[in-house]
Order: sequence, then structure tokens, then C-alpha cells
Amino acid sequence: MSSITLTAPTTRLRLTARGRRVVAFLAALPVVVALAIAVVGGGSALASSESGAPSGSFAEITVMSGETLWSIAEDVAPQADPRDVVAQISRLNALDGGAVSAGQRIAIPTEYLAAP
Repeated sequence: MSSITLTAPTTRLRLTARGRRVVAFLAALPVVVALAIAVVGGGSALASSESGAPSGSFAEITVMSGETLWSIAEDVAPQADPRDVVAQISRLNALDGGAVSAGQRIAIPTEYLAAP
């Protein structure tokens, strides 16, 4: 009796050009996702590099009905250009658009309050 040995043919795994692109895409996908999350969510968590106003460098006032930043600037610093005063008040209070509402407390730089 003779024994017959069956051996399966060995084949080498071959990747086509499309297969290589798929493997490269799958390998890069976690990096792309992590980068996208960092860009989208990371910007809001960053602290400002600007230092805050030093203690005692401003005074707070309450906005009255009908007042605007322009009228407040003219009242607290009649000798200064109202545009500069409004810009400093907006920057100090982080106001977007320069709108204030009645009852709102805003900070005024003391350099304008101390002026005669």
C-alpha cells in the first residue's frame, strides 16, 4: 500500500493597488479622527494669553435705561475721543457688538474716572 500525501498549495497574499489604498486609509483613520476632535473641541478649552486687568484699574457702573456705550463714554471722559473710550470699555468687558442693556454692570477704566 502506498500512502498519498496531499499538500495544499501555498499562496502568497497579494495586495492590489486598491487594497493598498484601503489599508493606508484604515491605518490613517484614527489619526485623522483624533486631529479633527482636537481642532473642533480643543479651541474652546484654550485660555486666553491676555492678562486680566490689574486690581484697582477699573470701577464698575450700572447701565441705566436708554444709555449706550457712546453716551457712557461721553459722560465719563468728556475730554477723550469717545471712540477710544468705547473701544477700551468693550475690550475690558469683552463686549461683542458694543451693545449694553439696562441694569448691566460694566467696568470703566479708572484713568477716565479720575480725570477732572
